[in-house]
Amino acid sequence: MNPKALKTLEFNKILERLESHATCDPGRELCRALLPSTDIDVIGQAQEETHCASSRLLRKGNLSFGNVKDIRPSLKRLELGASLNQPELLTAAGFLENVARVKSYGKHDSSGESADCLDASFDSLISCPALSAEIRRCLLSETEVSDTASRELSNIRSSISRCEDRIHSSLNSFLNGSLKLYLQDNIVTMRDGRYCVPVKAEYKNSVQGIVHDQSSSNATYFIEPAAIVNLNNEIRELQVREAHEIEKILSDLSSEVYEHSGAIANDYEIMVHLDFVFAKGALANEMSANKPQFNNDKIIELRKARHPLIDPFKVVPTDIRLGEDFSQLVITGPNTGGKTVTLKTTGLLTLMGQAGLHIPALDGSRLSVFTQIFADIGDEQSIEQSLSTFSSHMKNVVEIINNADEDSLVLFDELGAGTDPTEGAALAIAILSHLHSQGIRTVATTHYSELKLFALSTEGIENASCEFNVETLKPTYRLIIGTPGKSNAFAISSSLGLPDYIIEAAKNEISSNDLSFEVVIINLEQSRTELEKEKEEVLRLKEQNQSINNRLTSQDAGLAQKRDRILNEANEEASRILREAKEYADRVIRELNKKHGSGADIKALERERTALREKIDSLSGSKGKEPAVRSGRKLTAKDIRPGDDVRVISMNVKGTVETIPDAKGNVFVRMGIIRSKVHLSDLEAVSETPAAKQFEKFAAPQASAGSIRYSKSMSATSRIKLLGMTVDQAEAELDKFIDDALLAHLSSITIVHGKGTGALRNGVHAYLRSHPSVKSFHLAQPGEGDSGVTIAELQ
Repeated sequence: MNPKALKTLEFNKILERLESHATCDPGRELCRALLPSTDIDVIGQAQEETHCASSRLLRKGNLSFGNVKDIRPSLKRLELGASLNQPELLTAAGFLENVARVKSYGKHDSSGESADCLDASFDSLISCPALSAEIRRCLLSETEVSDTASRELSNIRSSISRCEDRIHSSLNSFLNGSLKLYLQDNIVTMRDGRYCVPVKAEYKNSVQGIVHDQSSSNATYFIEPAAIVNLNNEIRELQVREAHEIEKILSDLSSEVYEHSGAIANDYEIMVHLDFVFAKGALANEMSANKPQFNNDKIIELRKARHPLIDPFKVVPTDIRLGEDFSQLVITGPNTGGKTVTLKTTGLLTLMGQAGLHIPALDGSRLSVFTQIFADIGDEQSIEQSLSTFSSHMKNVVEIINNADEDSLVLFDELGAGTDPTEGAALAIAILSHLHSQGIRTVATTHYSELKLFALSTEGIENASCEFNVETLKPTYRLIIGTPGKSNAFAISSSLGLPDYIIEAAKNEISSNDLSFEVVIINLEQSRTELEKEKEEVLRLKEQNQSINNRLTSQDAGLAQKRDRILNEANEEASRILREAKEYADRVIRELNKKHGSGADIKALERERTALREKIDSLSGSKGKEPAVRSGRKLTAKDIRPGDDVRVISMNVKGTVETIPDAKGNVFVRMGIIRSKVHLSDLEAVSETPAAKQFEKFAAPQASAGSIRYSKSMSATSRIKLLGMTVDQAEAELDKFIDDALLAHLSSITIVHGKGTGALRNGVHAYLRSHPSVKSFHLAQPGEGDSGVTIAELQ
């Protein structure tokens, strides 16, 4: 890649930001050495690694490789047969511990994370935990070896400690004895590794021992008393043995490291590469960058691209296209309007993408692979101002023409500037025509109207402009492709205070053709602005309508859910009420049956009947409702005689009158097994069917004996067929059938459900098992229906 273009487009500043995210020195070296690639497969792999690292950082947080130091020199020494010293061994242990931490970071948690391209690197790490633990056990620091590193070392140090204790004991008796007056200070000191006492110079011959040193003033002699010479000698011997044992320990540890040197070297390469990859991921997250899509078709499409070196709170995103509908883009517009920023953004983002870095643009942006990128943006060109000269421009242009090919991207800033405008425009047109004929992708900025006309009249070349707000006289920095721009020199000069008469005089100097062209540009710009406003309004209305539709849909869904919830709650409540009513009614009926059989008094039966009616009314919510509507005629005392059929309005039950009305208008009415006192106002006459009349004649002898049955006993049967029904249908029919059977005092019932798959039989058995009035049930005997029939015994 062209080094001048890398410098001109400030790629080195991107590398500095990348380097700041690396956490170890070898990783920073990789960041500094990063260059754009021209192999689309290599670029794709690098981009995927950056994407995976970015995703992991967002999910799991930062990852540090701070303990990764270059251990290759130590491994090389091991290959040559040397032993490692304590700092080198501790560095190896720290490195392996860091490997273990990084490997743990790379494992996917239980949340269902999908595999990515970094898994192979994390899985290839070998942390050698036993080796690092052994080094930590033996070495306490870079200068201290643990007593427990070996049994021999422990014994040697124990012996040294005992000798030192004996020396201190001997010296303490010496210091506190008769020779105390000979000492300069009452202390014990060391000279050349041997214990000594400071003796005054005048008494040096009074103390037997070996002189090891004297003070600079010659006033003190450091003498090793003869009594401890042998002990000091013993300590020196033990210290030599200690040093030999430590060397042996370090040698053994070095041998263990050497056995794993291959794995450690591989770990080092992986760790450095991962640090580099995660630096790219961190930079992508910092820039809110995305992975670009690469192609070999020389197509660039940057969506809402931002220059990465401009303050993210100030930079204006812009859309840039090149290579699909046109191969050259000519950008015009006022100074400081964003033309150079657009130029640098195109080049820098292409370099970043080919280097495997994500780009600050929307997802879905496209870049192409270029073998060379050439940028003529002047010797001292920056985003803020241009300081280039015509000669430096031409020198760069010559180099570009000689080296650029169809796989190159060429960027010109102010092409043809710095010389006579007419000649400069002609040169610019000729240069662009030459590059266009070779199919070289080119982006150029200019102020020349001739280049605008050239772009309008040449196929494959497109005009673009950096938008300028004439009302505020400030650039918006938006790139408008398809419309040439105006330099707006007159408007800017007027805003800066240039007199109007000078501006008018300047306008008169413009040829009519140039003026007409400027008018066309103004009209185009006005039309474009109006169209964009209308488009924005249409989009706003569309979003508003969509929001309303979404809100209405949400409301409909909420109402439907609320309706379903209310219906479900109502059904559940109704089922509960009916279940409680049935259970209560069954219980009362059983009690009444017992009392009826035992000859209980009428008042007690009446109280039970009234309680039953009140319970049913309370469960069904009958309070506050209108009274039952009469369907028959109202009765008087003259209309009533024993044996008449009537309906008790409050209970909606038919019965038979047994007595004549008393003085208060009360009569006794039998309703099945219930005999109750009822007022005439609660009765109405009913018309009996011929079948009922016939039944009355048939049942008359029975009634006289006191065993008149409830009206349902007329049609009561002990057999029910549930064939072809669903379980829910069968339960409803069976529930009603059992009620009728209880009122008819049936002791058992026969249920025909068929064999089939057994689902209906199981459902019937489950229902019978939970029914309080069913005492027991069993399948019929062979010949009576077998497993297709169930016989139930009632309470």
